[in-house]
Amino acid sequence: MSIYVGNLSYDVTDADLEQVFAEYGTVKRVQLLTDRETGRPRGFGFVEMDTETEEESAIEALDGAEWMGRALRVNKARPREDRRSQGRGSTHRY
Repeated sequence: MSIYVGNLSYDVTDADLEQVFAEYGTVKRVQLLTDRETGRPRGFGFVEMDTETEEESAIEALDGAEWMGRALRVNKARPREDRRSQGRGSTHRY
């Protein structure tokens, strides 16, 4: 399971985020998302910890905490919804 980390400073790096989460356990993976066209940070990312207990500790400690001048939003990541199932009608062309 991954942790969603939102409201990040646009100056944050993977190493910065890993260092903060390492206080709560072993960090397996850090992913900061960037805009495909501009390459600029989007202000959120994902962190994967070694165990669920470590993830829960990090979420409890960091959700709402101020870091780099911003109040973090930290929670369990939800699977991405299938964009095709959003009720936008048929994609069939006749």
